[in-house]
Amino acid sequence: MIGGGLLLVSVATAAAVAIAGAAYGGEAAWLTVVTLLPLGLATVVAVRVLARARARLGGLRRQLLAAGALIVVELLAGVLLFAAFMLVSAHDVLFVVMVAVYAALLGAWAGWALADGALRDVGAVRAGLAAIGDGRRDLAIETAASDELGQLARDVERVAARLGAEEQARDAAERARRDLLAAVSHDLRTPITSIQLLAEAIDDEVVDGALRREYGARIAVHARALSALIDDLFELSRLEAGDVRFALEHLPVADLVAAAVDEMREQALAHGVDVRVEVPANGALARANPERIQRVLRNLLQNAIRHTPADGSIVVRAEPLGERVEIEVADTGSGIPPTDRERVFVPFAQGAADASRSDGAGLGLSIARAIVEAHGGRIWLADAPAGTRVRFSLPGAA
Repeated sequence: MIGGGLLLVSVATAAAVAIAGAAYGGEAAWLTVVTLLPLGLATVVAVRVLARARARLGGLRRQLLAAGALIVVELLAGVLLFAAFMLVSAHDVLFVVMVAVYAALLGAWAGWALADGALRDVGAVRAGLAAIGDGRRDLAIETAASDELGQLARDVERVAARLGAEEQARDAAERARRDLLAAVSHDLRTPITSIQLLAEAIDDEVVDGALRREYGARIAVHARALSALIDDLFELSRLEAGDVRFALEHLPVADLVAAAVDEMREQALAHGVDVRVEVPANGALARANPERIQRVLRNLLQNAIRHTPADGSIVVRAEPLGERVEIEVADTGSGIPPTDRERVFVPFAQGAADASRSDGAGLGLSIARAIVEAHGGRIWLADAPAGTRVRFSLPGAA
């Protein structure tokens, strides 16, 4: 700061000396130097002192008042010095001093008036920051102008909105974590309790022979269910964390669909459900990982078979749409209630009709969503007059 002030004093004094010398000669130039240079240096020192005394001066209004007083004193000192050195009459000095004081006071008032609005804006921003500290996130800070303080107010509003969004996301994540823990505990507790009871019956020799073998088989079933649940949880956590990398290939969509349907056809027949494929024979290609997309199709087909009554039907369709390929699994089952449609792709969210969780852990659609999104596609529930239509998109391949 001192360096800039000294540079300004030097340049301004040199300019004044040049003007005075050109207009009135060397003596006038000398008088200009001995008058302005000490005055400028004294002003720089005074400003330095005021800057260091900001803490003792208090608020901005007092600081501005001190700066205005310094301007008035500097102007008066300059006028009096010039008057003394140039032997100006008392009459002329009086009127010059009055004009100088008048102009200085008006200038100080003008600065004060302009600063007052800025200080009110500063107060509004301070109040907004205090409101953020008190937990408010829906701020609207009113400022008198669209200047830097107005931009600062808008920045504070954006910070508050971003904090609110982050807090909502954190709360939602915390609720999801609690729900997930509760759901996992539920799905682990049932088979573990069954295994414990069956094992205790065998260990206490309460059963023997065929019943003992039956209990052993039921233990194996529950153990496989636990293993499948743990595998699904592990896969879902890796997918959502982005820890899984797929080797993508250019694959005929018809082959992907046919492989998944052939794998699930026996299960569909056992439930009395007819499965049909409607895929155009135009050789449409998708850029995908075959194992992962077949996992998606298996999950969708399992859900459809589970919720479609005997003599019902399932149709698997696929069609190219621009640079994407869309695949659909539609069934004639009971459909999904409107209240549950937003939750079907959330882990363990099975809806009111599946509250018993007897049909699975509720991770199939969540895993399908994570796989499809990892491919750069999306999955959703399409409108259907009856039953359920689950549709997902994949990047196409030329």
